[in-house]
Amino acid sequence: MELSRREFLKASGVGIGGFVLAGTLDPGMAVAKPFKALPLRKKIGETATICPYDGSGCGFIVAAENGKVVNIEGDPDHPINKGAACAKGASLRQLSADNPWRLKKVLYRRPAGTDWEEVDWDWALDTVARRIKDTRDTGFIEKDSGGNIVNRTEAIANLGGSALDNEECYLLSKLTRALGIVYLEHHARI
Repeated sequence: MELSRREFLKASGVGIGGFVLAGTLDPGMAVAKPFKALPLRKKIGETATICPYDGSGCGFIVAAENGKVVNIEGDPDHPINKGAACAKGASLRQLSADNPWRLKKVLYRRPAGTDWEEVDWDWALDTVARRIKDTRDTGFIEKDSGGNIVNRTEAIANLGGSALDNEECYLLSKLTRALGIVYLEHHARI
């Protein structure tokens, strides 16, 4: 019997798929199993939480001692990640306020400067707001080349992050659209 290349690949795929299915099928898989509720943390200082980085909903255990986070690790009893953590989830410890490397003050480097200097929050927020307004006003487009009213700016873009929850993403998109920003993107799609 002579097989064409296409027929050979089809037969190989079916054969390999059959071996894989035969090795992984469990007769008990079709039986509905009752949902196992997550156990409550009884140790003092341990709290179950959800990772803020993406929509997977991985579970973590946060251990605190004297009001300070001392450890964050994957929850082995969580049905989604079963104790595992991706690179972002494994870095959750860096979010805690007592992390010695976490910045607690606003640092600013002047144009053409080489050193960072501490500035207060009021100055930083006013400066950012002023620069956004100035950039928007400078690059604002009322009408396109066809004379259609567009009221937008192409001088500013917004890049969202996976640490934002749905409500924060909603508010951020409302703000950017109200400013006329058309370049809205999320880093997970890039």
